[in-house]
Amino acid sequence: MTLVSIPANPVPDDVVSGTIKTPDGAELRFARWAPPPGRKGTVCVFAGRGETIEKYFETVRDLRDRGFAVAMIDWRGQGHSSRRLRDPRKGYVRNFADYEVDVETFVQQVVLPDCPPPYFALAHSMGGAVMLRLAHAGKRWFDRMVLSAPMIDLPRGRVSFFPSALLRIMRLTGQGGNYVPGGSDKLVGTGDFIGNPVTSDPVRYARNAAILDEDPTLGIAAPTVAWADTAFAAMRTFRGLTYPSEIRQPILMLAASNDEVVSTPAIEEFAYHLRAGAHLVIAGSKHEILQEQDRYRSQFWAAFDAFVPGTPLFK
Repeated sequence: MTLVSIPANPVPDDVVSGTIKTPDGAELRFARWAPPPGRKGTVCVFAGRGETIEKYFETVRDLRDRGFAVAMIDWRGQGHSSRRLRDPRKGYVRNFADYEVDVETFVQQVVLPDCPPPYFALAHSMGGAVMLRLAHAGKRWFDRMVLSAPMIDLPRGRVSFFPSALLRIMRLTGQGGNYVPGGSDKLVGTGDFIGNPVTSDPVRYARNAAILDEDPTLGIAAPTVAWADTAFAAMRTFRGLTYPSEIRQPILMLAASNDEVVSTPAIEEFAYHLRAGAHLVIAGSKHEILQEQDRYRSQFWAAFDAFVPGTPLFK
């Protein structure tokens, strides 16, 4: 399956892309890039809700410049992976565990057969939540995980018990495929730059919007009731007092001080209780650290380089 290329965001060289099928029938688009000479392993990149492989071409180049192979998928229900609902713009998943099936299928069919070890994970937002669930379940495909603004909880004031309970009732009454109350069919990431909650970098924001302008079928709109209901259920499990300490996976969490999408205090609290974890809050950054201004991205990469073996700063 081809990748979308535009002048501001060309496909990195030496890509292999295609489609794999999960045991439950979802078709997932994948892409992988071989490492340069003197290979150092593979970084698997797991995006957030509404994101695509194309949005991370710059990150792919950053990782390959560090000597790594890179591999990615589009989650089911977004990008050019299969959509379950008749309206493809609706962000839908039956259960968060379905994303774990996506990862296991990707690892078994793409990463282990075709990518050089050792393996590391770099995950953003929703992708970070999926990685935490897998780590808690004892899945140890990745030597280390770097999580960018993981979706552990929402900022205080964005949600209360009432809407969470309302979503559960709506789903139980057959409305799981509806947009959440107040949601629309406008593609995520195509609004005005001014006032956007994800990045303060106008150039990168425009680039990402241009990708969706080139191929709107990559995008999704507001989440459905089912997606929101299962996302809230996943976040509730993270609040368990012993949940972080039960994870044995080495994890580095990077949070953004100006995050309006997920809760930075929740990330800090969770990371504090990890047995093999560390965290850093990047002052001034909004939610999408890797789509931010260079002064914020450079802090991310400095922390990454100090944590992941094979990078120039790792000791």
